[in-house]
Amino acid sequence: MARKNLIEAVQRNAATSSSTETPPARPLAGLGSPLKASGAIGGISKTLGSINSSVERAREIEAQLLQGAAVIEIDTDLIDSSFVSDRLGIDPRQLDELAEQIREHGQQVPVLLRPHPAREGRYQVAYGHRRVAACQKLGIRVRAVVRNLTDEQLVVSQGQENNARANLSYIERALFAMKLEQRDFSREIIMSALGIDKAALSRMLQVAKQVPSTVVSLIGPAPSVGRRRWLELVELLNEAVAEHVIDVLNKAGAAEAGSDARFELAYRAARQDKSKLRKEKPEQSVWVATDKAMRVSFSGSGKKVVVAIEAADAERFADFLQADLERLYANYRERAAAD
Repeated sequence: MARKNLIEAVQRNAATSSSTETPPARPLAGLGSPLKASGAIGGISKTLGSINSSVERAREIEAQLLQGAAVIEIDTDLIDSSFVSDRLGIDPRQLDELAEQIREHGQQVPVLLRPHPAREGRYQVAYGHRRVAACQKLGIRVRAVVRNLTDEQLVVSQGQENNARANLSYIERALFAMKLEQRDFSREIIMSALGIDKAALSRMLQVAKQVPSTVVSLIGPAPSVGRRRWLELVELLNEAVAEHVIDVLNKAGAAEAGSDARFELAYRAARQDKSKLRKEKPEQSVWVATDKAMRVSFSGSGKKVVVAIEAADAERFADFLQADLERLYANYRERAAAD
């Protein structure tokens, strides 16, 4: 084949290949339709649920953002937070560190936004709240990918991105789960958002619902405290113990301690208070028959008193009392009225 014809054939093949090549696409992890293409582009369609490593999940999200997606710059004043928060707050020190990193190296990973469903011309964060806050602190625009997302898609992407980066504490994830449940999201959506099974979700909801919100707000995110310790605290808490814990956390010096340290303060206070309550025996009085054949004890106070009969024929005596209770109660009411 002549050199000229060979060049023309190569050019025709290149043109044909270019015209039939599948354009880059980037469905959101776990939300978009699977890509039909194979190879590197097809690999992007893997859901986060099929990836075991948290590091791999984070890289997967970043790869999907950077391949085939239009990244634009948006004023932070036009951006609103997600309709359901997943944090107890942004640590000022960590925010300063992130802002400094962006100042030195630029914003390496875009945030994900959606057009605000109720406010025209504004946007709502799916994930990247800290990056938005850091850019706002620096007074610069934020690099973002904008996608039309349903509420379900937003919370799943928000939860999955945080799971991938492992930067939410256990109590923050538990509160996020409770807020989603309160907004009537299905258990399947909540489990998908948090990457957990039914049993783990049940435990999270137990913690979020049984630890008073005042106690949680005083403790904070407690980043090093996991499921086991929070469940232990749940077992210790009741209304009286919770009030004691709140008093301890409100004392001078507690607020200056780190969040993990405040959890330890709360846990120790709850444990000590619970032990104290166990040692305090309820009020008790005892009646003993003159022939010593029967013993009746009365324990408790206020609205509840327990009567216990100890005798060889305790059951027969209990039946006798039950049969005569109406008369005894009438006599009691007459005396009470006379007093």
